[in-house]
Amino acid sequence: MKATPLSNCERRFILRAVEERKRLDGRQCYDYRNVRISFGADYGCCIVELGKTRVLAQVSCELVPPKPNRPTEGILFFNLELSPMAAPGFEPGRQTDLLVKLNRLIERCLRNSKCIDTESLCVVAGEKVWQIRLDLHLLNHDGNIIDAASIAGIVALCHFRRPDVSVQGEEVTVYTPEERDPVPLSIHHMPICVSFAFFQQGTYLLVDPSEREERVMDGVLVIAMNKHREICTMQSSGGIMLIKDQVLRCSKITAVKVAEITELIQKALENDQKVRKEGGKFGFAESIPNQKITAFKMESTAVDTNNVEEQAEEIITKADPPSEVFAKPILHTPGTAQIGEGIENSWGDLEESDREEAAEEEDEIEATALECQKMETEDTSTMKETKKDEPIVLSDSEEEEVVILEPQELPKKTRAQTNSKQENTSKKAFNKRRKKKRAAH
Repeated sequence: MKATPLSNCERRFILRAVEERKRLDGRQCYDYRNVRISFGADYGCCIVELGKTRVLAQVSCELVPPKPNRPTEGILFFNLELSPMAAPGFEPGRQTDLLVKLNRLIERCLRNSKCIDTESLCVVAGEKVWQIRLDLHLLNHDGNIIDAASIAGIVALCHFRRPDVSVQGEEVTVYTPEERDPVPLSIHHMPICVSFAFFQQGTYLLVDPSEREERVMDGVLVIAMNKHREICTMQSSGGIMLIKDQVLRCSKITAVKVAEITELIQKALENDQKVRKEGGKFGFAESIPNQKITAFKMESTAVDTNNVEEQAEEIITKADPPSEVFAKPILHTPGTAQIGEGIENSWGDLEESDREEAAEEEDEIEATALECQKMETEDTSTMKETKKDEPIVLSDSEEEEVVILEPQELPKKTRAQTNSKQENTSKKAFNKRRKKKRAAH
């Protein structure tokens, strides 16, 4: 596993918190994270959540020939997989050191502890036995994989039911669940692993380390125990040397935690069996309804539909009378609008800036109109003078008559500053007058 290394600042922060007897998630040193167990629709399928660490367990079985050295015992097979879905540091299809260590620890915890009666899995000695396969898939990694995997494995084995069989001579008949009820496995005890993380060469101790605490710890001690306080297996890894008192202290803590977890497992199995017998809804869809994205956690409330008409009349009488409704829309100023019957739109009135711009435009239009009138009167006067005094020179060519006009004098009274709109209007008026003169001549 190639996990992103912690920075020196994060490492110092976690170690400082451990020295002060504090943890990142607010737990005490010996506190265990919450354990949640949910079962699938089929027997032998479950999901165990240890905090944010989630493990899916699935048990299956088939009839196979036994091993030559154990002809009267069934076969147990365990497989733990770490997929990139759980953490980006995991690589698919690769046997890392962490994966090999976890698989061996699971096998020692469940197979070597003899928690399952393998002789009860024998159908025909030397010919056919049941092979029980336990597949564990890590769905999310937030530390302490081995504890979550051991709990999920033993829960799935306890929940699993194998088909019933009958042997008549050499003929073996396997019955479907509709023909005969499936048979549960014979389990003697429930071994559960509890992990302890050590810091500063065993000076500080934490139970159920999280993923960040695992990166900083110096070593880890895993103890597998059942509720009868029998140690099934024990494994210590890391460069630390533990003394006898530390191991005894950890074993006492393990006994308390295992008793609590075993009681939780038994209650979960009883509740699931009770729901299945009553014919209620079960499975992941029912056991984890609040974790859906579309889940609506608000409880439904009953609505009283009696005396609906009377309640409606009371509401109408108590309500305020409607406001005045206008038959035609009223437009206060240009640029306003009205939508609906008698309802004026909020954006109908112009703002102050818009009003100022409209007033300025009106003033400019009036000024240009006055100037145009002055220009027309002056042009008419100049035209009369030219007709009386100045002669009209005509060209001798036979093509077109050309009228030569002298440039007009500018009016005496003009504005020093004219805007672009006034210039455009004056040019247009001048061009129109010039065309009229050409047509007259």
